[in-house]
Amino acid sequence: MLFNSFGFLLFFPVVTVLFFLLPHRWRWLHLLLASCGFYMAFIPAYLLILVFTIGIDYGAGILIEQARGRQRKFYLAMSLVANLGVLAVFKYYNFFVGNVNGLLHLAGAPAAWPLLNIILPIGLSFHTFQALSYTIEVYRGNYPAERHLGIYALYVMFYPQLVAGPIERPQNVLPQLHERKFFNYDDVTSGLRLMAWGLFKKVVIADRLASLVNQVYNAPGHFRGLPLLVATVGFSIQIYCDFSGYSDMALGTARVMGFRLMKNFDRPYFARSIAEFWRRWHISLSTWFRDYLYFSLGGRRVAIPRAYFNLFFVFLVSGLWHGASWTFLAWGALHGGYQVFGRLTQPLRQRLTARPPLAWLNRPIVGILTTYALVTFAWIFFRANTFAEAFYIIRHLADGASAERNGTTWHGLATVLPIYTADEWLALAGALAALFLVEKAQARVAVGAWITRQATPVRWALYYGLVGYIALLGAFETVQFIYFQF
Repeated sequence: MLFNSFGFLLFFPVVTVLFFLLPHRWRWLHLLLASCGFYMAFIPAYLLILVFTIGIDYGAGILIEQARGRQRKFYLAMSLVANLGVLAVFKYYNFFVGNVNGLLHLAGAPAAWPLLNIILPIGLSFHTFQALSYTIEVYRGNYPAERHLGIYALYVMFYPQLVAGPIERPQNVLPQLHERKFFNYDDVTSGLRLMAWGLFKKVVIADRLASLVNQVYNAPGHFRGLPLLVATVGFSIQIYCDFSGYSDMALGTARVMGFRLMKNFDRPYFARSIAEFWRRWHISLSTWFRDYLYFSLGGRRVAIPRAYFNLFFVFLVSGLWHGASWTFLAWGALHGGYQVFGRLTQPLRQRLTARPPLAWLNRPIVGILTTYALVTFAWIFFRANTFAEAFYIIRHLADGASAERNGTTWHGLATVLPIYTADEWLALAGALAALFLVEKAQARVAVGAWITRQATPVRWALYYGLVGYIALLGAFETVQFIYFQF
């Protein structure tokens, strides 16, 4: 079930009202059944995968806590193998087999391994990593094993963040699932406000931009120059509004019922470096890789060459986490390369920019624009369907930089402009301006808290304006969230 669907418009209020009407002792069961129904709206049979991994990890957590010595490692390994094994079969088997068969073909041998005709379960990587965080935290002694099977199942399946995060830790969510929740007007209003803002980013900006981005990126060979650049910048905005919009709706949905989920985005396109970008983008995944992979490899507490390898390797794995494709690996490698290069050159850059004539490079706007350009360039590999198309886009991105070059740029742009009417272009521009102003203001003040301090007519005018903008100008084709495929 999609947050931007009319089905969810009925599902959410019914589930929420029943949650507050039911006695506390039955609420976990109500939310668990609602979460099962939410997930089964995609492919019902894949609920069995969750049942399997939940049973394994629930048992593993208790066994890890009770065991001593090497047995603890064995039970942790059992959990890791079960979860990563499911992920490997459904997400990476065909990628691996396809590449092996390709190598066999080049060597003149017949393809030996068959491909599996399966569909990737929605949000598999997300709930797999959330389940792994539980058994790892129990193994490390940071959290006790959960004895209530239903509560643990709800920890994995809690519908607001089941399919696209944030990837939570047991320390934050499990205690909240045991707490008695009461109706709180401030939670309800702030949650609904956050849901509306997320829906605005999704249907007014992301889904509108999808039409332009898809037309260009699904047939890049038909375009050169400015259309490629516009579509690439458009995708950078689309993916941010799509994913952060989902996260806002997830956090808002949970908050209405009194639950607090971790913040997943913090104005990432205002970052002044790639390292800062990753402290602001998909925070739950970045911290997951930091805590469970990067630190396990030794982090920076090793020899310098090994520390750089650790950093690069984590981003390579992050690329593979996003998708079983060489283009995603290239995207991860680019960000890993950015990080290593940034650390290697930091002392030199600090010396060069300490005094004129290069001191102007230390201005915040320079760092923001440079970081955005590097991130947007890497998005080409993330969005392109193949390596060949990605390299075509890169080669022809700057074609027709001057209007005199055979008019190819302006002719190509003319094929893109009719995607929207003049009113739709104006509405999209207005939505982007609103997004920029809100995120700019968030650097100085909590916008939600500011709204609550306003007089009632002002506050309701803002609410009606936002809802009206969504209703009149949103794209309601129930476009799936981009990160559902991961």
